[in-house]
Amino acid sequence: MSSQTVLIVDDHPLFRDALEMTLATVQSGTSSILKASSLKAAQECLQSEMVDLVLLDLNLDDTDGLDGLIKLKSAANCPPVFIVSASDATDAIRQARLLGADGYIPKSLGMEQLSLALATALKGENWFPEVQAEQDDEESPAARLSSLTPAQRKVLAYLADGLLNKQIAYEMGISEATVKAHLTTIFRKLHANNRTQALLVYKDATVI
Repeated sequence: MSSQTVLIVDDHPLFRDALEMTLATVQSGTSSILKASSLKAAQECLQSEMVDLVLLDLNLDDTDGLDGLIKLKSAANCPPVFIVSASDATDAIRQARLLGADGYIPKSLGMEQLSLALATALKGENWFPEVQAEQDDEESPAARLSSLTPAQRKVLAYLADGLLNKQIAYEMGISEATVKAHLTTIFRKLHANNRTQALLVYKDATVI
């Protein structure tokens, strides 16, 4: 297995260190490990470094639930993102998959399963815990959110951060008219009549 760069986004130093040690045991080559304790730091790292894999904790001071996943995955050329979470709830795993996670690693996994999950991630494959088979509700908030394009998700994420159309246009390097067009499509896909309703869907989809 060739050398890869892994970004660990977790504000618990002990768990970051544990992940790093486990990665060393499953990676035959030399991995470059980068660490970030916030979503903002992770986003800055991805802009300046070539990263092959992101291990993202959901319990960060500047994110709420799966909000961080959406923000990372809406960025251009985002590497695979594996959620690393204290929650092993079936609904959380399904939501993460719907919203674009490439894998989901509960922190409660034993060493053998954790090693298997990380080895799978390093091979560029998806890994999710086995959950009881159940058809996803196409009308669920997460399913509706999954129908958005990366650009539309980014617009909605900025909207959730409280940005106005003009500010969103500046951040994304597009016109206000394009932002409005995105919002029109977002409202339709989310079955929302306005910003408030769209943000309620976003909140329901990202909470775990």
